[in-house]
Amino acid sequence: MPETPSDLPEGPDVRAIRHLVRLMKKYDLTALDLVEGSTQIRLRRRGPEAVSIAAPPPIAAPIAPPAAPVVAAPASAPAPVAPSGVVIESPMVGTFYSSMSPDVPAFVSVGTKIKPDATVCIIEAMKVFTDIPAGVSGTITEILVKNGQPVEFGQPLFRVNPA
Repeated sequence: MPETPSDLPEGPDVRAIRHLVRLMKKYDLTALDLVEGSTQIRLRRRGPEAVSIAAPPPIAAPIAPPAAPVVAAPASAPAPVAPSGVVIESPMVGTFYSSMSPDVPAFVSVGTKIKPDATVCIIEAMKVFTDIPAGVSGTITEILVKNGQPVEFGQPLFRVNPA
């Protein structure tokens, strides 16, 4: 007879993981990273499925009779320009900190030139502080989050103009 999850021995690790899963559901988290000593736990769950809504087909303008004057369509507003550059994303869920402590200057600011191994911020999750490297060379053009703000996995943190 195959074993069911209730038949398996339940050690502290299994209970801890089940507790983390319950917390993810309770707080509607989609990702959780836990590092404790040499143990690393990464939990991911699917978020709400993306719903694609198709645009209705364009309606053809009525054809004017030959005697009617042709009226030009009003000029449409120019499309907004998408920001350029490379985005540095959060590799984990946690709290964003721009410096080591409140009395120390930020790791980077707009205009700071960075290299791939430069620390751009710290993200704290469950009392573990993780240095976040840039991963790209260039100049910081925009900081997209505020100090002390909670961040999600994959959330844009910085925009960089690559060098």
